[in-house]
This record gives sequence, C-alpha cells and structure tokens, in this order.
Amino acid sequence: MSVKSTTADDADPAADAGSVDSAGVPGEAVAPLIRGVAVLHRLTEAGGTLSLSALERATGLARSTVDRITATLARMGYVRLDGRDAVLAPRLMELGNAYLAALRLPALLDARADALADELDESVSLAVGDRDGIRFIHQATRRRAMSLSFRIGDLLPAERTAPGPLFAAEWGEEEWRAWRERRAADPEDLGFPAVPPRQHPYADEEFERRARAAGADGWALDDQLIEPGLVAVSVPVRDPRTGRVACAASVVSHTSRHTAADLRDTLLPRLRAAVRRMEDDLREAPLTQPAVTPSGLATWTGASKQALGREFVESLARGLTVLTAFGEGRAALTLTEVAQATGLARATARRALITYEHLGLVRARDRVFEPTPRVLSLGFPPLSRTSVAEIAAPHMAELAHAVHESTSLSVLSGTDIQYTARVATSRIMSVNITVGTRLPAYATSMGRVMLADIPERERQLGPLRPITARTVTDPAALTAVLSSVHAQGYALVDEELEEGLRSVAVPVRDRTGRVVAALNVAMHAARHTVEECVREILPELRTTADHIEADLRVAGRFTRVPLS
Repeated sequence: MSVKSTTADDADPAADAGSVDSAGVPGEAVAPLIRGVAVLHRLTEAGGTLSLSALERATGLARSTVDRITATLARMGYVRLDGRDAVLAPRLMELGNAYLAALRLPALLDARADALADELDESVSLAVGDRDGIRFIHQATRRRAMSLSFRIGDLLPAERTAPGPLFAAEWGEEEWRAWRERRAADPEDLGFPAVPPRQHPYADEEFERRARAAGADGWALDDQLIEPGLVAVSVPVRDPRTGRVACAASVVSHTSRHTAADLRDTLLPRLRAAVRRMEDDLREAPLTQPAVTPSGLATWTGASKQALGREFVESLARGLTVLTAFGEGRAALTLTEVAQATGLARATARRALITYEHLGLVRARDRVFEPTPRVLSLGFPPLSRTSVAEIAAPHMAELAHAVHESTSLSVLSGTDIQYTARVATSRIMSVNITVGTRLPAYATSMGRVMLADIPERERQLGPLRPITARTVTDPAALTAVLSSVHAQGYALVDEELEEGLRSVAVPVRDRTGRVVAALNVAMHAARHTVEECVREILPELRTTADHIEADLRVAGRFTRVPLS
C-alpha cells in the first residue's frame, strides 16, 4: 500500500529545528519526526506533563510547530491536550511495548523475577545495557515507607549501578571511549534525570576495576553509589545462543535491612539460583512466529489530514507508526517487512528508519533493523506508574460532559466499594461523594457489577441490612440480581442506597478480562427514568468503559497497573 511520501512537513531536516540538534543529521532524515521525538522526550523528562509554552522553551521550536506536533500526537492518542497543557497518554506505551515484545525477556523472565521478590521480600529488577548506561525492563518492587522508585524505562549511568559493571565487562574500546567522553561532558550525571546528581568524584579507574572484577566473578555490587542507603547485587542472565549478557537481574535493598556485604553473603546464592532458572527458560523458549496484519495507516492518516488540515503532521504520524512494526517474533525486520507491516511505501519507511538510526532508536545490522532500549525513553517511565484511576479520569470527564451527570470509578475492597475517581457536575441537587468514600457493595450499582464477576461460592457480601425500603437484602434474591447483572453486563440500582438516588454501572476489565473496577453515572431519580437510564446513559457508559479498557490493554501489557 503506497502512501504519499512528500509533504510540506518533509522539508530539509535541519530547517526550523531550533534547539533540536541538527548536527550530523542525515539528509534523508524526517525533520518532523525528529521534532516529534524531541517533544516526547521533553514531556517524559518533565514527568509526563508540560504546558505548550514550556514545551516551546524546552525544545526551542516555534510555537506553531509545537502546536502542530501536539495536535498530531493527540490525534494519535499519544498525548492529551488539557487546556494549555500537553499530557502523555497511555496509548503512547505501545511504542515501548513493541520494543519489549521484540526483546521477549520481560515475557519470559518476569514471573521468575516476581517469584524471587516474593521469596526474598526485597525488590527485584531486570535491566539491559543501553550504550554507557543501564535501562530497566522489569520491576518487582516491595511496598514500604522507603521503597524503590525506579520505573520501567528509567536510564541510569552504568558506573553507579550493580548491573553496569556486568555489561561493561563486555565493552570494547569504542564503548569505553564513549563512556569516558560522557563522563567528562556530564560530571554530575545531569543527563540521567532518574538519579540524583553525582555528589562525590568517582575515578574512571574505579569503574574499570569493578568491570574487570564483575567479568571474573560473575556478579557485582552497588554499595550506595546512587544515593545513601541504597544497595544492590546483580548477576548476569546470559543469552544461551551467544553466551553474552542478555540482561542483569538485581536484588535491591536498603541498609536498614541489608548491608552490601549481607546481600553478597546471604542473598547472592539465591539470586544465582533464580538466574540459572531464567537461563533455562531462555534456552527452552520456543521460537515465535511473526503475526503481521495489514495496516490501515494510509486511510487513517489521510482522514486525519482531512480532518485537521495543516495541523496534522502526516510524516510524524507515519514515522511513529514504524516503531509499532516490531514486536514478538518481529525483533529484526528488513525494510520490506517494515513497509509491509505498516502499509507504508518503502521510501517512506526507509526515511523513518534512517531517522531512528540517527536518533539511536533503531540499529541496522546486516540489512535488518532492530529497536533499541532507547525506545523506552518515549514516555514509558512516567506512564508505567499510571493507575487505573488516572487512566480513567479524562474519559470520565468526557462522559460527565456528555450526560450532564456525575460519574465515578470504584474498586472492590472486602465487602465495600471504595471510590477511586470522581467527576462531579454543577447542579443544585447533586450526588455528594468524595474519593475514598466506602459504601456496601451489595446496595450499589458499581458493587453489583464487580460482585457479579466473582463466582458465587467466593463472594463476600457482608451483612445484608436494609438501607432504604427498596434495598434487596434477601440472599437468594440478591444472588438472582447478580446473575442478571452478569448476563446483561450492567447494574441499575433504583433508590436502594438512598431515596431519590438512581445509578447505573458497568464493569471495567483489564487485558485478561478480569473486572478490576466499575464505572457509574449517578443522578437524582427525578431527572431520568429507569428506561431513560438504559436507553440514553448506558450506551455512553459502555463507550467510556471501552475507551478505558483500551488504554488498560496497552498500559498493562508489561506493567502492573495499580488500581489507585
């Protein structure tokens, strides 16, 4: 499928680049793609949100360019425009997901890492080498007052970590030279926003010594190199095909629980045992078959261009889509395969790949292209900690605006529901509930859609007390109601929780199909009849739940999405 590859957006890549460095940019690179990546980087570094004015200052781009790039990213679902702010959106994680799926390591090893974290009651991470740093691809953290705050996608300087010496042990002279140049240019590690600035000098020779020792010993320690109190021990997980380090598994703790010597003496043997099992898993993993489906990109970009006109940067949208060509069974692709997977013309795909190679997001080897860990720098760290409530909030705002009624999200907590997000409307008579409020699940519409997903023998209903004259309190009758809710996919509660209060709710499911939350619209009974709720409110509710679930499917592919 051919896509027009020349637009006004595809001008000289060095033109209008502002502070986006144009030095050494290949002549065939796609300038709007370079600018779009720069915008995503600045948003990522800022934690996911920046005003459009701040983006203009941070990138050095003209305001009109920033407006067009963010409008395009919003059309793609990669950012959300909230007033004057641009906010990273969960769908952007599909780019990082493409890299992680192509890598396969999280899918193959995360269960082992999680089990080790449970066994040791300490945080466990998996990291890969990324140039002269290390980047996390999985985190199994413990909930404590002082817990690990690193996120999937965070980049750390190799010399201040336990995994770093393991990767450096395999570096050649070119990698060592690049490391020394970076250290000289950035002595405080300001280019690594995930770690505090370096406070004390650290001689190059010390890291070189640690790398030699790690290569000989097969493990490495971090004794408070990142910050006081943080200690870690790491062991390499080797690729059975090449014998090289595929990733590093680390146990991370605090000196209040373990010294570095304790980690080495007590936890290192158990970490090594877990790594042996991980390497067995890699050895026994079956080959995956690529599943390439035809892309409707040409039709979509054409429609978007028609809808937004000059505000839609078509070459940016096409370029970002190239990264989604990679995935499980598609770790290394030829130019033709990328073009086929995306529906782009070969010339268009080629220019995008040249651009990504320049930016370090893909590497070319033997006429095939592979995504690099740097793809995770495109929004993944801040988005990997996004909760269900945060994902739902913008969709709920749109729902409340559409139906002119308050909408809420809740989770099941024992025999109660607990409100985790809420968007209220301005009415003289409105439902007055705040986030954190708990109500008995059996008497609420949200509670019933969540209870209906639980097998009858496993349900915990608690005492069934009449709250109003209409409250269903007979166990058999409530069981019948829940069966009906399960069959029809929604619950409508009419003045059972409070006289005059009517609400309708639908379930919110994660990527496995499990109900993790419920979404409702609540109103005074005088404003909508039961029939109107089903005919007018319910379709809007279901559409909103579909949008939330679509984001959850992307966000939850390689991360655990917290409920609140």
